[in-house]
Amino acid sequence: MSEALATPGTVIELFGTPETLHRYATLSRAASDTGAEVSEVDEDALAALTETVQPQGIVALCHQADVPLAEALSRGPRLVAALAEIRDPGNAGTVLRTADAAGAGAVVFAGDAVDPYNGKCVRSTAGSLFHVDVVRGPDPVTVVTEAQAAGLTVLAATGYGDADLDGLADSGALSTRTMWIFGSEAHGLSDAVLAAADHRVKVPMYGRAESLNLAAAAAVCLYASARALRDFEE
Repeated sequence: MSEALATPGTVIELFGTPETLHRYATLSRAASDTGAEVSEVDEDALAALTETVQPQGIVALCHQADVPLAEALSRGPRLVAALAEIRDPGNAGTVLRTADAAGAGAVVFAGDAVDPYNGKCVRSTAGSLFHVDVVRGPDPVTVVTEAQAAGLTVLAATGYGDADLDGLADSGALSTRTMWIFGSEAHGLSDAVLAAADHRVKVPMYGRAESLNLAAAAAVCLYASARALRDFEE
C-alpha cells in the first residue's frame, strides 16, 4: 500500500473498517494528502472487495500504471524482463519482484500473458509493481524485435539453449543492455521467439535436478546480468 501511495495519483480510493483505518492512520492520512478518498466500510463490504481469505482490513483502488513498450524502451533501461504468454499469476508476480530487485527498468507481459493487475499477481510483486515500468506488450516476437531495435541484446531462457549462462557471463557478453525473455513452464518459448532472440540460453545444472521452475530460473538469469552490468559500470 505504501508503495502505491509513494506514486502520486495512483491511489483513487482507500477502503477500511473504522478500526483498521485508525490502526493504519499514517496510510489513511497519506492517501488523503494525495487526493484519494478514504471510505469506511464494514467487514462484509471489505470481504467483497478482496480476494484473500484473511484480508488485512484495508484495500486501495488504484489506477493501472501501464507504460507503452516504445516509451519504456525509450528510457534506455539496462535490463528488461519479458514474460511471454506466462499465465500463472504467482510466477509472473514473483518474476516482476525479482526483476525489480535485480535493477530491471521494465517488465513486459507479452502476448496472451496473465493480467499484471490480477490480485494474486499484484500480491506476489510485494510492491514492486510500482517500481518498474509495467508493459502489456504485443506478441512476443514483436517485443523481441522492438527491443533489438532499441539496442538491447535479447536472451531467450530455455533448457535447450545453444549458449550456457556461465559461458556468457565469463565472456563478458552479459555486460551489455539486455532483455531476458521467459516462457511458461508448461510450454516454454515458441520456435519463432527462439529464432528471433540473439541467444538461446540454458542455466547449467550441476546436480541431478532436470530443471528449475520459472521464478528460480529468472532469478538466476537476471542476477547474472545484474552482476555483469554492475561490474562493467564500476
